[in-house]
Order: sequence, then structure tokens, then C-alpha cells
Amino acid sequence: MKIKLHESTLQQAKIAFSCRRVNFKKAEMLLREPYSPNAGDVVLARVAEIGHHKRIELATGRRALLDEGDLIVLAYGNRYAPDQFEGLVPHNLATCDMVAAGGIAANAISHNASIDFATRIEPLGVLADNNGHAINLMDFRLPSVTPSEKSSYPPVIFVAGTSMNAGKTYTVSCLVKGLTTLGYKVGATKLTGTGAGGDTWRMVDSGANKVLDFTDAGLATTYLASEEQLIDTAKLLLDNLAASNMDVIIAEIADGVGHGETCTLLKSSLIKSRASGVIFAAGDAMGASAGYEWLSRHELPVLAISGRLSAAPLALREAENLIPVPGFTAEQLCSPIDLSMILPQTLLNSTEVQLQPTQNINLPSTHISNGVSIEPKLMQTPLHTSIPQSA
Repeated sequence: MKIKLHESTLQQAKIAFSCRRVNFKKAEMLLREPYSPNAGDVVLARVAEIGHHKRIELATGRRALLDEGDLIVLAYGNRYAPDQFEGLVPHNLATCDMVAAGGIAANAISHNASIDFATRIEPLGVLADNNGHAINLMDFRLPSVTPSEKSSYPPVIFVAGTSMNAGKTYTVSCLVKGLTTLGYKVGATKLTGTGAGGDTWRMVDSGANKVLDFTDAGLATTYLASEEQLIDTAKLLLDNLAASNMDVIIAEIADGVGHGETCTLLKSSLIKSRASGVIFAAGDAMGASAGYEWLSRHELPVLAISGRLSAAPLALREAENLIPVPGFTAEQLCSPIDLSMILPQTLLNSTEVQLQPTQNINLPSTHISNGVSIEPKLMQTPLHTSIPQSA
């Protein structure tokens, strides 16, 4: 069934980060039952009951408070988050759940015992154009580009990890900070995960010249995406950054190497052919060791380890006793001198830089409030603050 969508209705709604690329001028109808939603479909819903997520992240990055009865615009998507929810796209437009603050609608089929139940939502209909075509994030994805043949593809450093909240995004942010200090134009991207702006804003705040993620490629999330979709998404994002004349690209792959989509992407010929190196984020020494062995077995060059374990000198020392690559703290990744020890020589030779001492390094922000970065104090010792966790 189709019903007319009034412009004023959308104006009242809080539009989630996941839908930020959508041209809402195209939305003229709502599709109701018996329509069966697909991943990426954009849905207008009413908040039925507040649960774990009490705020929604808007396209601007601001986290707006939710009240029961609020109108919100989300995207349907599958979610994989061991610290929060597993969610699957429902087969109908019945009451379901908001499973991520960035704006993902799904049926929460399980959740971590440490958190509350998911916020419940009542879908009012999937947005559609004047022809009755469901509006999907894929309709607004970045165009495919071909990097110029006049210049070689920039070096790509991938950041992978043991699990959610291993410190991958903070590692990326520190790398961006260090490389921009060296004078490089840095492109940053998150190739997999769940649509949310927190990681994107951290990369921006750390000085990246251009930041993209999988939502720019038309995916609300990458959980249960096919191998073809994963590779197509990664290629689109990397090519767009390369075509923007970046000197180097830092690419995060979400979750852990045991996660299906992460494993599939890391083993692909695309990642192997593009990887100048991998920095592996882990929470403990055994995780770092297992991750190093897995990556080495799949012929991916590991440059260093970092992440949550790097906040503890003893944990870092344990890891270095198990694997033949160095461990680096957040401060060291921000430091031009220390970065010069782990970066591929081809990257170091691409431009002349002035190396600076490691003292007095401004670390990337670890907190975001209402979309605005809160800068930490000047650091003169290794980082021992908590690494931000996912929303």
C-alpha cells in the first residue's frame, strides 16, 4: 500500500547519520504493508519505547535526545556488535528496534547481557519516490572513479584488530595525526561496520584531508553483505580517495579477524594487492600474537601492533616477546620520528619531511560532544587514557 508523504512530516523528524546522503526532496510516498524492506531502505518511524539508545546521531554529528512519540528516519540494516546487539532486517514493517545510534532499524535477536533492551520503534512506512520506488541508500552512493594513470596509487595502510573496541579507530586517528604532521595529504576510510558518525568525526578531527566510509558507498551496515558487495565497497572508497590525490590512505576494517566479513575482505586479492602494510590493534598480548599469525598466514605484511594493549607498557612488552614486530603507543603513532621506524620506505621516500621529537604531541580527541571535538591536554608521556568505545 502507498500513501502520500507530506513534506511537513519529514521536517518534524530527526534524520539519522546513516541517511545523510539521501536527497529527501525525492521522497513523496510511504510504502506500507505488505512491502518487505531490504537492507538500506530508508524508513520513517515513531519511537515506541526508549531502551538502550536514548539518543540518535544526526547527520551533523549531534546526538539528539529521543522521547517516546518522536518521529525518526533510519535505514534498515543488519548489525553485528558483540558489545551491544545482533540485528537482522525484518521481513515486514511491524514494530522493530533501533539497534545503533547512527540510525539502524532491525529486529534485535540478541544483546549483550550488560546492556538494556533495544529502543523499540514503529515503522510508519518506507520512503518512496513519485513512482513508488523505495528510497535506498544505494541510490545515493558515490560514483565509481578511476584514479589517474599519471600517478601511482598511493600507499594504503590497513588497520585491523582482534574485536570491537580493540582500539582500531583510535589507532587510525593517531596515524592520521602523525602523517599530517609529516606533511602528507591523508585520506581515511572505514571499509566495514555499522553506520555511525563517531569514527568518521574522529578521523576528521585528527586532520584527515578526506574521510569516507561504507555508508558513502550505499551500505547502512556491512554485516551479512556478500563478498562481491564488500569488495565493491572497498574498491569504491579506496579509488575515490586515490582519485582525490591523497599521498597516503589509512583504511580501517571493523570488528575482529574472526568476524566473517572482516575475514573475507582481508583475504581478498583487492586488499592484498593494495596493502602497503597492516597495523594490528589488540586488547592483550595473546590477541596480538594470534592476529599477527593469522595475518602472516594470509600473506599480509604486519608493520606493528597497537590498540588498547598499548596503554599498558607491561602488556606491550608481553606482546613484543611473542611476535617479531614492534608495539607502538598512541603517542608514538602521532610522532613523526617514531612513525619513520614503521612506515614502508617507499612512503617515506615520497616526500621530504622534517622529523620532530616525540615530546609535546597533541593526541587526537578521545571524546565527542554534540558533534564537536573536545581537545585533550598536551601529552608528554605515553597515553594511558581509555580508548573510546563504539556507539
